[in-house]
Amino acid sequence: MSIFDHVQNRFERVQQEEMSLQEYLELCRKEPMAYASAAERMLEAIGEPEVVDTAKDSRLSRIFSNKVIRRYPSFSEFYGMEEAIEQIVAYFRHAAQGLEERKQILYLLGPVGGGKSSMAERLKLLMEKVPFYAIKGSPVYESPLGLFSPEEDGELLEKEFGIPQRYLKSVMSPWAAKRLKEYGGDISQFRVVRLYPSRLNQIAVSKTEPGDENNQDISSLVGKVDIRQLELYSQDDPDAYSFSGGLCRSNQGLMEFVEMFKAPIKVLHPLLTATQEGNYNPTEGMGAIPFEGVVLAHSNESEWQAFRNNRNNEAFLDRVYIVKVPYCLRVSEEVKIYQKLLEHSSLNHAPCAPDTLRMLAQFSVLSRLKEPENSSIYSKMRVYDGENLKDTDPKAKSIQEYRDSAGVDEGMQGLSTRFAFKILSKVFNFDSLEVAANPVHLLYVLEQRLEQEQLPKETFERYLRFIKEFLAPRYVDFIGKEIQTAYLESYSEYGQNIFDRYVTYADFWIQDQEYRDPETGELFNRQALNEELEKIEKPAGISNPKDFRHEVVNFVLRARAQNNGMNPSWQSYEKLRGVIEHKMFANTEELLPVISFNAKASQADQKKHEDFVARMVDRGYTEKQVRLLSEWYLRVRKSQ
Repeated sequence: MSIFDHVQNRFERVQQEEMSLQEYLELCRKEPMAYASAAERMLEAIGEPEVVDTAKDSRLSRIFSNKVIRRYPSFSEFYGMEEAIEQIVAYFRHAAQGLEERKQILYLLGPVGGGKSSMAERLKLLMEKVPFYAIKGSPVYESPLGLFSPEEDGELLEKEFGIPQRYLKSVMSPWAAKRLKEYGGDISQFRVVRLYPSRLNQIAVSKTEPGDENNQDISSLVGKVDIRQLELYSQDDPDAYSFSGGLCRSNQGLMEFVEMFKAPIKVLHPLLTATQEGNYNPTEGMGAIPFEGVVLAHSNESEWQAFRNNRNNEAFLDRVYIVKVPYCLRVSEEVKIYQKLLEHSSLNHAPCAPDTLRMLAQFSVLSRLKEPENSSIYSKMRVYDGENLKDTDPKAKSIQEYRDSAGVDEGMQGLSTRFAFKILSKVFNFDSLEVAANPVHLLYVLEQRLEQEQLPKETFERYLRFIKEFLAPRYVDFIGKEIQTAYLESYSEYGQNIFDRYVTYADFWIQDQEYRDPETGELFNRQALNEELEKIEKPAGISNPKDFRHEVVNFVLRARAQNNGMNPSWQSYEKLRGVIEHKMFANTEELLPVISFNAKASQADQKKHEDFVARMVDRGYTEKQVRLLSEWYLRVRKSQ
């Protein structure tokens, strides 16, 4: 199918389908979605969730405390927002069931750049997916069921067409009342159309923004008189009225109110009657206008706090369903957000050195976390990301302990994703000759930007501490391992050999037995075994070797039982992995001739250097980045 056919088909699919009122009622008997509320249609569009039992995944079980969570494919791109999404879906579920939520304003509360607007756009997009039925020609897209009286016709409609009486709660619009009068009370003359909500055409989806505080009036919500029609109709005639307000356009759909609490309180009053009573008054002396939609509002926390602290707004506060949309606090999910933003830009194919996005995500998340007591904020960040720090940081607490001490407002402050993406844009364009990103440029750009931001002194020093204390030192270790790994062609094999030898020596030493090397025939007594083990332990600063050896051997024996008698990977045990890496990477001097970009003394060194560069390129670096990062690493190591 060509693109032209595709667009044509889409256009035809959403065109109006017309029917008589009788046909519509017959349809209601067979198809409950024909009279479904806006909340029910939204649930239909969101679809069924994927149920995830987090107990089956070690990382997720730590993050979600073994709970069963629901993930909705419709919101798959909203990373780290499971809680907020679940609350939003719960709002629509309860509203669809006819509970108190159907009378409440859905209010997204969160910091700038936290994803509130994106979430609102996604909800409007979902609203467009399921059609609804309205009286043909109605300027407020009212339901055909509004033509019937709940008290007098409700029982009959339920008996004859199976329409529950709770769906007959809307009033007839002044426009429909005038038409009914013209038809002499014959409602069969009304026609019904099937419509798809549309942001483009403002059909059952609208957006209202606060205007100037001094002159904004309620007409932005309820419409106003069309002065061009006053020649033909009196001022209180429905045909002289322009049903152009946000509530008029979004009946049976979704109205988004941007930065709602920036609007004067007098402008918000129609929202109360619209949501509570299902109708609101126009600016002229006509009857009430029906509203059976959802009001979705969002603003930043400062506006909400100011609004909440004003005692005059109490009537409003009780009618707001708050969903907090904090910043993402999980590094892995924050990285996915950056990847998504990059995918939608021309930087998608630009080289990005390993650890660049992760480092930026760590910095962003650290800025959003509350400092814990008696524990490192860096460890807290790792625990929030689902890491197990039992072996590496005994002071680290559980995710629940961190959350309890941080309180409910964690994630509502810090650096936004927008700020992070501006940083990323600068990093990619830092080098005028190569559009690419790497962590060394990132560290530099971050420091520069923080100085320009004119942050409060305490905040500036805190952010700088994150860079100097956590990010830079850990990146030295990371790039050191990358370089060493590329240097050691058989890095993994080399590490496994050290691991296997260490375990064997430790096992014989614990059993107080001599060990004969099967390949060389060399005999090691307990003293010799101890010396060999210390060669690995001492450089890594193991303070209690006896306990350490017992711990390692016990771990390996347990692992062998589940691994057909084979030793586990040398990287599987965090503590020993660190010790082995220390042993492997202790001697930087051996690296110098191979990794430095100076003129090489021999052809063999040149060949080794080229192989090293090629292996680094395979790991995701450009040749220019290999040179920059290698030289930076050697410079930093020399100064330590």
